[in-house]
Order: sequence, then C-alpha cells, then structure tokens
Amino acid sequence: MATPNRPPGEAPSPTAQGHTHHLLVALAGQPNVGKSTVFNLLTGLSQHVGNWAGKTVEKKTGVHRHDGWELQMVDLPGTYSLSASSEEELVARDFLLTERPDVVVVVINAAALERHLYLVAELLPLPVRLVVALNMVDVASREGGSLDVGALQRALGVPVVSMVASRNQGVAELVEAVVACAQSPAPPPRSPGIRADHAAVWQEITSLLAPSLPPAFPPGWAAAKLLEGDREITRLAREGCDPGIWPRIEGLLAAHEDGVLAVASGRYEWIARVVHTVVPRPRPGQVSLTERLDRWLTHPVWGLAALAGVFGLVYGVTFLVGSPLQELVERGLTAGLARPLRALLAAAPAWVSGFLIDGVLAGAGTVASFLPLLAIFFAVLALLEDVGYLARAAYVTDRFMHLIGLHGKSSLPLMLGFGCNVPAIMGARILDSRKARLLTMLLAPLVPCASRMTVILFMAPIFFGAWSPLVAWGLVLLSLGILVALGAALGQVLLRRERGAFIMELPLYHRPKARTIALQTWQHSAEFLRKAGTVILVFSGVVWAFSYLPNGRIEDSLLAQAGQAMAPLGAWLGLDWRLLVALLSSFFAKENAVATLAVLFAGGQTPHLAHALAGAFTPLAALSFLVAYTLFVPCVPTLATLRQEAGGWRWAALSFAMLLVLSLLSGALVFQGGRLLGLA
Repeated sequence: MATPNRPPGEAPSPTAQGHTHHLLVALAGQPNVGKSTVFNLLTGLSQHVGNWAGKTVEKKTGVHRHDGWELQMVDLPGTYSLSASSEEELVARDFLLTERPDVVVVVINAAALERHLYLVAELLPLPVRLVVALNMVDVASREGGSLDVGALQRALGVPVVSMVASRNQGVAELVEAVVACAQSPAPPPRSPGIRADHAAVWQEITSLLAPSLPPAFPPGWAAAKLLEGDREITRLAREGCDPGIWPRIEGLLAAHEDGVLAVASGRYEWIARVVHTVVPRPRPGQVSLTERLDRWLTHPVWGLAALAGVFGLVYGVTFLVGSPLQELVERGLTAGLARPLRALLAAAPAWVSGFLIDGVLAGAGTVASFLPLLAIFFAVLALLEDVGYLARAAYVTDRFMHLIGLHGKSSLPLMLGFGCNVPAIMGARILDSRKARLLTMLLAPLVPCASRMTVILFMAPIFFGAWSPLVAWGLVLLSLGILVALGAALGQVLLRRERGAFIMELPLYHRPKARTIALQTWQHSAEFLRKAGTVILVFSGVVWAFSYLPNGRIEDSLLAQAGQAMAPLGAWLGLDWRLLVALLSSFFAKENAVATLAVLFAGGQTPHLAHALAGAFTPLAALSFLVAYTLFVPCVPTLATLRQEAGGWRWAALSFAMLLVLSLLSGALVFQGGRLLGLA
C-alpha cells in the first residue's frame, strides 16, 4: 500500500513480502467512459464492493498481480470534475489528496477527447503520478481518423496508452505503464493555468495560501478552486489561514467574482490547443454516423415516435422469441418434475405431496419458467444501452419531465426502473435538489419493472393472443402517462416552480459488445433465479398452506375466506377472490402474483395454468386485473428503499396509499367502462 506520509515527488519504496511489491492505483474517469470495464478486466473475481465511510457512494476495490507486483485497485466514482458539487466528486477528490495513491489512471474517451480532457486538466496540477488510458480508439477512428498518441503524450507530459477495453486491447500495456510510472520520480505539475486577465490575482492568492495549506493541497490548484467558489476548499482555507491573511484573500475573491469563468476558460483554451495538435480535422461537410442518426432519434417529434417504436419492438421480440421457450421450460420443469415427484410421494400423506408439488413446485416452478422471457427482455435493454440509445431516450423525455417540474436528469434513474424499482429510487441520489429527489422517488414505482413485465408477458398472450404485444405496450404507456399526470400534480406541491438545468453527454453510437450484454443478462437472470429459489419458493409454500387449511378444500380455506371478505371490492373490478389474493400477494414480490395463481389453480386438476386461467376469466376481467396490477403498490423491498432514501416512513406510506387508491380505481374504471360498452 502507499505510504500516506511519503513526499509527493518521491518514488514508492515497495514493501517486499515474498518478492511481491505493492502499489495503490486509483482509476478515475467520467461516467460511461469504460472505466468499470478496465477495472473488471484487471481485478476479475477479486473485487470487493461496499460504501465509502460515511457516504452512500459505492466503493469498488480489487487486486491485480503482474510480474511480482500487486496492484491494489480502487475504482473511484465517475466524475466530470474535481469540484465539490456532488458526493461522487468529493469522494474522488478526497481520496486523491489524502490517500495519495502511487499512480492514478484516468480513463478518457478518445472519441470525445475535448470533453474528457477537462478532468485531466484538473488532475495535472495535483501531486500524483498520472497515466492516461485513451479508451475507445476504435470508435474515434471510425468517427474521424486516428489520433496522434505521441503528440498527446508530449502535450500532457504523462504516459498515454491506447486502448479498446471492450476487446481487452491495451490492458497489458496499461499495467506495464503503471508499474513503470510508479518507479520513476513524479513529473513536475503541468497546470493548464487560467485566463490571462486573471493570472495576476491567481498568482497573488497562490502566494498568500502557500504557507497555510496542508502539504497535500497544491497552492495553485487550491487558488483556482477558491476562484471557482469551491465551498469545501474555501472552508479549509478560511480555517487554516492566519487571521490577517484570509481577509486579504476574501477581498481579492470579492473583487473577481467572475473568477470561475476565468478558470474554466483557461482550461478550455489549453484543451483546444491539445486537441488541435492530436486530432485530425474532419473534411468539410463530413457528417458522422452519430450526427446522422441523432437528427431523427433526438428530434422533438420523430424521436418520440422512435422511442415508442423501439419499446414496442422490445415487447414484440420478447413475446415472439420468449413465449415458445417459456412454454418449453414450464413443461420440462414443472410438469416434468411433478410426475416423478408424485410417484415418489405416493405413500406419503396427502398434505406432504400437496405442499411440495401443488405449492412449492407449482408456484416457484411457474415463476422460474419466466426466465426465457426475462433474459430476452434484459438482453435487449442491455443492447440498447450498450449502443448508446437509452441516453437518447432520456434526452427526448426531457420535455415531459418539465411538465412535472423536473428535467431529463430525472429520466436517468427512472430508466433504471424498467429493470427494478429499487435501483431507480437509489439512482435519484444524482439529483441536486432534495425536492426533486423526493418527487423522482415517489414516481419511480410507476415505471413497470422487469418483475411486473414477466407477469404481463405471461398473462397477456393467454387472453389477447396476437394482440398481446399491443396490450403490453399499452399497459406501459398507461403507467408512464399516469406517472406524468401524477408527477404534474405532486410537482405543484413539492417543487413550486423550482427548476434546474439539465446537461447530459450523449455517447457516440458504437457496436454492441456481446460480453457486456451477456454479463448484464446473466447478472439479472441470476438474481431472478435467486428470488425464485428463496423468497418465492417460501412464499409459494405459505400460500399453499393457507389454501389448504383448515380442511384441505380450497373453497373453505383461510385464503378463500380472506378473499371472499373482499368480494364487494372485487365485484367493482370484475375480479374473483383468487385474482384479488394474487394481486395482494404481489405486495411482497411482484412475481408472486403468478406463483399464487399457480398454487390456487393446481391440486392436480389444472395441469396447465394458462388453460385454467383462460377458462376461468373473461378478457375484460383479465385486463382489469393487469391494469390494477401494473399500477399496484410498490413491493416490500421498494418501500423499504424509499423509506431509507427519503429519510422516513411518511414518504413510503404516501407512496403506498397513492398507488393503492390509483390502482384499484383504474381497474374499476376499465371493468365498468367495458361493461357499459358491452365487452363483459
């Protein structure tokens, strides 16, 4: 590990333990630049994930061994700069200044060099050994020609390694550059400086700060941060300066309130000079593939049409490919295991075979058969994210976010809700305003998660046949439409005309990486199977027990009695007690709805759940159920996360109450409206 008290310019003295030398290496970079890909390639299965002390930001660490060197890797949070405007930026900056890593690897996007050099401009003045990992050089080559890596290295004064991390190209060279850099003296800082009209005041503040700053804080860098108005550096400088010096600094800052523009301008002028020397100029009139596609996909009208079409295609592909596979898995898993298990338990008491076959196997097995649908759904979403389309989806929805007082930045955590509402709620941390975070968290459960989609994808073909993709698509649009309407109402109360700016980088389109898509699909599928093998398995057994007691007859069971007590409510929605119980069971886990129906329609009399449901309910009743189910209350993990992130149960209770009323009312309107139209 690095020695915290080592002078900044001194090369590390490796600690020998069986000829193994240790280095502390930090990975820095902006979001979506391939930093995590590099980290995963280097650390493999040695990763550890936790939280930074006292922070909610995720901390990833791991180990990479190379030729007698052990690199302790720390994956810093993705950050656009080293200001203290977000928790991620503060965590990254504090680690670099206080932990003093032996080498800092900054990963930048070769295809968007101008934007990504801004972070490099902030790192260069720090007392760290820097290695630049120039990632995505293949994308840059397609967009406008090869970069002059040698010229970039000379301009920066630090090692630069060309990489295509998605293909594992350049990773070995990066490790060799890190080891070589760690063994050489740290180069003198190459500060980009600031705009010429503020150079004198910057130098004066630097000289005033120098005697009182901690050794880890370079005076020139700290002076630039003061001119930027950095609150944390201002606090440290005020506390550390002599009483007679700080008023002078404060007076200089007050006389140059536009210092933040001078600092940024100086960096951008330096970036422009660097880019001019290393990036070939595009031919006059040359238009990249990304620009041609974005003319349509980010258009105010055609972009929305494309978004609707893309998600319609997602559900169409999921139905077309996944439904036959789902039926094969169901026959092979549930029916295939039921016969030998029933024969094995022939001599056992009836309740034993009923519990294992009609309860545990029927419930958990039916849910597990959703795996093909879910895997295809996640694979397609991962494909859209990997090629760069989901960022465009957030962009084109920005105007709708403004209807509820939010902006497109809130779209990013809400997009996570299509996978699971829990990370969607946690993703609201990226928003600067607490009110905006609260509103985003309250709306997140209205985004149809993958668990809800599995139930919709299972039930829609049973009742609507060839129209099932349109039904699923319509349910998603209904949920999102209510999200906007409810958000507009809540926004008037929570936000009260509060507005924020939305700045987001749209990544270049590029070829999807099969490894990345496969890894994401596997991770989500494995999590789904874990739930099917634990939570849903136990819940299926509990539901069967309540459907069996007290006398073994479902019609007289405790579950039937509870459902029949809600019969007046069910009549308004067109639901019998079994559908009501299935709806309520989804509160614990959304997949439980089908697991409950599988248990209630089992018992040896209904060998195939789809046939049993089609014979028991009308399409109108099924549509009412699906509408109520799509909008129903958040599951227990989602509510628990909402309580934790919002800081109290009152917000979780508000979410529960709102969606309970909204879901039941919507289901009743669908059923009663259908009856008036003669569709019952």
